Parts: sequence; C-alpha cells; structure tokens
Amino acid sequence: MYNSQPMSEPSRLHVYPALWLGVALAAGLLATSRAPAQQLDRELLAHARVFPEIGPGLRALRHGPGGRYYILAAPDKFVAIYGADGKPAGQVPAASAPPLVYGEDMDVDAAGRVYVADRGGNAVKIFDANGQLASTISIPAPCSIAALPTGEVAVASLQSHQLVAVFDEHGKVAREFGDLSDLTDRADLNRFLNVGRLATDAASHIYYAFTYLPEPTVRKYDRFGYDAFEISLTTQEYAPRAQALRREIFRLSEQRVTPVLKPVVNAIGVEPETQQLWVALGDELLLFDGDGNRHRSYRIFTPEGARLEPVAILVEPDRILLAADPLGIFEFPRPDKTPAPAAKP
Repeated sequence: MYNSQPMSEPSRLHVYPALWLGVALAAGLLATSRAPAQQLDRELLAHARVFPEIGPGLRALRHGPGGRYYILAAPDKFVAIYGADGKPAGQVPAASAPPLVYGEDMDVDAAGRVYVADRGGNAVKIFDANGQLASTISIPAPCSIAALPTGEVAVASLQSHQLVAVFDEHGKVAREFGDLSDLTDRADLNRFLNVGRLATDAASHIYYAFTYLPEPTVRKYDRFGYDAFEISLTTQEYAPRAQALRREIFRLSEQRVTPVLKPVVNAIGVEPETQQLWVALGDELLLFDGDGNRHRSYRIFTPEGARLEPVAILVEPDRILLAADPLGIFEFPRPDKTPAPAAKP
C-alpha cells in the first residue's frame, strides 16, 4: 500500500551541545497525513527546450538571487550561470579560481553563495557571489547537497554512517541524522543502496529521496533531524519493479559484483513556500502536497514526444523546469495550476 506518515521509530540523532535547546523545542513538529488522493495519469508535453547550450552531463539546476539560473553539468569544471533573460551571465568558480574536479550536485543560497558537492575532490566547496572559493569542507565522496536558509548546509555522502550531515557556517558538523535502511548484509552494497538526493524549502525542512530503495521512498525532516513524514510507494503499480530490484540486490550480494542499477527515484523538487513535493520515477512525475499526500501523476515528454527522465526539477510559480541527461532542460506549464481536461462522454 501507499504510506505517507510519521515514522514509528525516531531516527538516530546526534546533536552537538550548542543546539540541544533548539532540538528540544522542535521535538513536537511531526506531521500527520491523510490517505492519498487517487488520480489517473495525465500526459505532459514540454512547451520548449531552454538553455539550449546545456545537454549531456546534467547534474543540477537551481534558481538564485536576481532571477539567475545555476546549472551544473559534469564533467564541466564549473557551474554555468544564466540571467533571468536566459543569456549566459558567468560561471562558478570564476576563471581566476581553481576549477572543480567532478561536481555531483550544487545549490545556491539567498546571498548568491554557491555550494558544490565536488565528488572528485572529496569536498564541499563554497564560493562567494563573485565566484571565488570562500571555504572547503573535506568530505569523502559527497553526492548531494542542500543549502539551508539558516546558513547551514546539509550534505549526503557515500561513506557516512547516517543519511545526512549538517555543517554550520564554519564548516563544523552540527548534527547528523537519518537511519540507513537494511537491504543486505553486504555493508558496502547496503551503503550504496542508501544513496539519495537532498532538497530543502523556505522553512529549512530537509528532504531525502532514496535513489535505489526498491519501493520509491522520500523522507522529510525538520532542520534538527526530526521526522516529519516518510512517503513510501508500495501499491500494486510499483510492486513488480520493487520485487525485481530486490532479486537483483540479492544477486549482487551473493556474487560480490559491482552494483550497476537504474535509479528508482531520479529527481525531486520542492516548491519553497507551499512545500509541494514533485518526485520523478523514470518518466513519471508525481505531485504531493506539503503533508505528503499524493495528488496526481503525469507522464512527461519533450515537445517532439520523446520520453523524459529528469535528473533535476526546478519548481517556479508558473512553470516547472525539468533537466534530463543528455536531452537538456525543458519548460513545462504548472499542471497543478491549469484545469484538468474535461472527461470525454
């Protein structure tokens, strides 16, 4: 069945002493949710391709101050910046700063600081609004990042013992949280299967979307690491693929081979103010409200009708941008703000 509810067991939470009072005040913030609304799939056709220079290697797409757009496409050694008019407006790092080694994810805060999970450099690199390197946090194999409105930064790493580590503005660990799911006794494989993508909203909630969990799963935490809800899609439509993936996990565990798996959840995006959550499962785009209730699902296509499997989702007031590797970035109308077509007699 479909589940969207506060988790029954609290995540292990490591909080450093200076934050104990804030954690205590946040302890009652768990959300509740209702049964999901059942809606039929609709097809969404992109209006147009945007930022046509960007294509293969897409990793992240973010909105920054002044209406600018920030785009990370590996193996480029920089984050490309575009103005609100869609024209190139610079890059991060600046030409005078050391380049990235291999950027896996990126985020931008309200001050224009750019945070890059440089997996190749085993570091989170923070650049000021001028593109100069401001600080570096050494982290083995960072895979996702989310800049919080409080000035902190949440990081997911392939080698951490918890799902999320939050660093303060001085680069020190403030807290770690999020228990790993146990899928296999092979420790390295189990850690790989728990890799995920991070997102945040204006209220500093932290969203963790598991990339390879057999049942599509997204967790929402408050900024202190307390569970708000977990979405787990276990309905019949998702069961065959989940069962097939569990069989493959068992094979990988027994044969000790290097895992090569197709993502289950390939992208998430959050509307900052309303906390609406958009989740991409292959070419299916699902919409959840701020309490984790499912409202509708869509099949997404390019203007030419090709299937689109986004790696990044940017939700704006009047449109959604979906970035797919290698096809590029496409503009869609907000389907939740346009009336559904009338049913045919």
